Amino acid sequence: MTKTRAHALAILREFGSAEEELLGKSVVLTDGKAGTVERVLLDESHGLRLAIAGHQGVWPVSTIKFMEG
Repeated sequence: MTKTRAHALAILREFGSAEEELLGKSVVLTDGKAGTVERVLLDESHGLRLAIAGHQGVWPVSTIKFMEG
């Protein structure tokens, strides 16, 4: 396996883990938006982004202030 392929597989594995951890969880973001995570996206420029039910747009995962246990 090439080094590039190994890096790509590691990224996809971590993305899958993030999806498992975040999908369906209730979150509050630093800007006060709150809701359930309905999608996790991988943005080549910004990294992990979240789509929150009931709100238009996506936000960086780093803006999570509180997440349901």
